[in-house]
Amino acid sequence: MSSELASTKSSEIPEHHSQTEATTWQNFTRLMGYAKVYKKAGIFAIICMLGYATIDVYFLSKLPALIDEGLSGKNPDFMKWAPLFVVVCFIIRGIFHFLSNYCLAWVGNNVVADLRQSIFEHVMAMPVAYHDKTSTGTLISKLTFDTEQVLQATSKSLLTMVQQGGFVIGLLVLMFWQSWQLSAIFLVITPVIAVIVTVVSRRFRKVSKNIQNAMGEVTKAAEQTFNGHKVVLTFDGQDRENQRFEIINKHNRQQRMKMVATKSASVPLIQIIASFALAFVLYIATLDNVVDNLTAGVFMGVVTYMTMLLRPLKLLTNVNSEFQKGMAASISIFALLDEPAERDSGNIAITKANGEITFEDVSFVYPGDEKPSLSHLNFTASVGETIALVGRSGSGKSTASSLLLRFYDATSGQVLVDGQDITEYKLKDLRKQFAYVSQHVVLFNDSLANNIAYGKPNASRREIIDAATKAHVMEFAEQLPQGLDTNIGDNGALLSGGQRQRVAIARALLCDAPFLILDEATSALDTESERHIQEALNELQKNRTSIVIAHRLSTIENADKIIVMEQGHIIEQGAHQQLLAQDGAYAQLHRFQFGS
Repeated sequence: MSSELASTKSSEIPEHHSQTEATTWQNFTRLMGYAKVYKKAGIFAIICMLGYATIDVYFLSKLPALIDEGLSGKNPDFMKWAPLFVVVCFIIRGIFHFLSNYCLAWVGNNVVADLRQSIFEHVMAMPVAYHDKTSTGTLISKLTFDTEQVLQATSKSLLTMVQQGGFVIGLLVLMFWQSWQLSAIFLVITPVIAVIVTVVSRRFRKVSKNIQNAMGEVTKAAEQTFNGHKVVLTFDGQDRENQRFEIINKHNRQQRMKMVATKSASVPLIQIIASFALAFVLYIATLDNVVDNLTAGVFMGVVTYMTMLLRPLKLLTNVNSEFQKGMAASISIFALLDEPAERDSGNIAITKANGEITFEDVSFVYPGDEKPSLSHLNFTASVGETIALVGRSGSGKSTASSLLLRFYDATSGQVLVDGQDITEYKLKDLRKQFAYVSQHVVLFNDSLANNIAYGKPNASRREIIDAATKAHVMEFAEQLPQGLDTNIGDNGALLSGGQRQRVAIARALLCDAPFLILDEATSALDTESERHIQEALNELQKNRTSIVIAHRLSTIENADKIIVMEQGHIIEQGAHQQLLAQDGAYAQLHRFQFGS
């Protein structure tokens, strides 16, 4: 969706309500806000629906005349034109049916497509902290299953409500037009039906919400197990995972059966009540003073109209469940869309930084934690320097790099780039200053060339090949069927761990950013590959400020400054030889790795 289209649509969407306070009508109004840009097609669809219902009512209105004039022989011309009347009515009815179905489906699918786009864009704009606590499977369930429920509410439900609702109103008007005395009996059951529909609606909405939650659990469990398939096989966990999924799947089935039970009970209940009204009409008709005032055609017409009411009442009761599913889904979706997006407080633009980084008394506590991950961190990386962060797992090395990219904001203290607090820079501009290679390489189901150029989509073929050559990607790319244009599969499934890491490094090489963050960038490489990559990284680090996080001390011996961290604190810092001479924590770590 283009930014212009997005801004146009967002400006027409009603003001958000808190999901704990919003009524069904408020949620429906907000949902319909997405349909405003398609209102012409929607209005046309509603006109066609009402036209469809009108044709049905008009056709049935001729029933008394058929009996009283046509079949009795009083009006021979009536029967002469009746066949043509039937054909014309059904042709017009068919046209209305097609147009209403097609136009409403077009509106519904467009609304859902826009809703999915909004969800996708909003999820991508959410802070890292939100993704840390929210399952990917749950988000996918909202994007797929919940939006599909909304589609039912905006198309099928609306079609039935307008079309069948118009038909019911038309039949009631006909009934009262033909005989208000008999038809008034039907009004007696209306309050009873209204009460049943209200109670059932609440039940539908509650069960629908439970179904959506259960569906999210199904998606989450499946996604987690499928992603960890190798681990499950290795540790013989198939039976455990099967049993765990069986419990979740059973719960989902139970919730669905509750919906079926409610729907199955409500429909015959309403029809039974309506049948009492019909039976009472037949009884009243046996009274002499009533029958005398009615023609056979009028009486049969009223009875037929009452009988015809049973089917639309059934459809309207059934569609109520679909509508409530859609409303429950919309509440779930709007709750996600109302989550605050990542805050960009900066207003200073930056094209290319000089390359100085300063941590001034920086402390950080992860949301929900009590113990700080970083405590009073102070260090400076001058332009072109390489700073290495070393320490045990959990010492806070990767957290420090996350603060630089503003995945999180410091709890206290300041992180400065070129002497300016990074919270003052525009977020996108700030992140463009960094090339990042993580120990967890993320590749896309795309060609090798496109993965390398992900950080610089407008890169020329020559630039891509140059970066691939420096990162030793061409060594294996030339062996692939289509070379750099080979699709490497989901998260680079066709590549080895070392090859995937080389692609990530080639991506960083191509970015040509003033800052480079290497988070265990060579951890998955064999010795030969590591030697090649280290040569490329040494070249890359020239005239760039680099933050290198490493367990292998051999990769950071030439760093300008090595910072040793322990439980979020800096316990030592200095050059390689200087730290060895101090015979402290770094020297101990060095002896452990090299045995000397």
